[in-house]
Amino acid sequence: MAEATSQSNRQHWLLSLPAVVMFLGLLVVPLALTAILSFNAFDSTRGPLDEYTLSNYIEVFTDSYYYDLFARTALMSLGVTAICILVGVPETIILSRMRPAWQGAFFVIILGPLLISVVVRTLGWSILLGREGFINTTLLSIGLSDAPLQLMFSMAGVVIVLTHVMLPFMVISVWSTLQKLDPQIAYAARSLGAGPLTAFRRIVLPQLLPGILSGAIIVFTLSASAFATPALIGGRRVKVVTTAVYDEFLSSLNWPLGATVAVLLLIGIVLVVVGSNRIIERKFKQVFA
Repeated sequence: MAEATSQSNRQHWLLSLPAVVMFLGLLVVPLALTAILSFNAFDSTRGPLDEYTLSNYIEVFTDSYYYDLFARTALMSLGVTAICILVGVPETIILSRMRPAWQGAFFVIILGPLLISVVVRTLGWSILLGREGFINTTLLSIGLSDAPLQLMFSMAGVVIVLTHVMLPFMVISVWSTLQKLDPQIAYAARSLGAGPLTAFRRIVLPQLLPGILSGAIIVFTLSASAFATPALIGGRRVKVVTTAVYDEFLSSLNWPLGATVAVLLLIGIVLVVVGSNRIIERKFKQVFA
């Protein structure tokens, strides 16, 4: 019996070996090398040096420029997450009440942004957000604006485009939770005298919180680490952490400093994910206890 169990364990390890090797080679090793690079000294004439120092981290933690950079990135990610929650949750509830044929069609529309290249999608939005683009032209024609709005190379434009990109992740997360709910519970609350808003607030919403929090984690982390959209829509006027890392690596050629900023971004995202997972676990215990 023990021999059979040992043989089964070996088979499991052999089957998972390709995935483990790929995980180590494509994720763990590059991250470890980046972390090591962040401790290298840098000379403007000789580049990265074979000397290890904490000067890169000291520079980041003592320069207010980087505080502003991380704060701007966090506010951008929080704004996109909040809008995705406000739009995605009602959208998913409406979608769940549609007929199956309509559900399939609208799912394709919602998931459409994920089927298009990020560069093509962002360039398409740059045309829409331009001073003579469709959005400004429409606002001027119906009298909602006296002058073209500055949507390109602005934080507002970056948030709009990121929301369009991230909304499907919120819808998918809430949809998976919504499918596990029993609609008869809300109907029972209505039959006992609860109004529609009360039934939603006290019955449906608490059970949707795990899906909402899961979607919020995905949206926040992807928004904080997004590069193409802030670079193409925000340009040089809207600097976030990812574009700063790009500049350090390819413009300033200060690879250790760029690696330091990248490592700190990763640590921040991990802290957000771990903290949010704790909240999700507590909500699951409260809902399904």
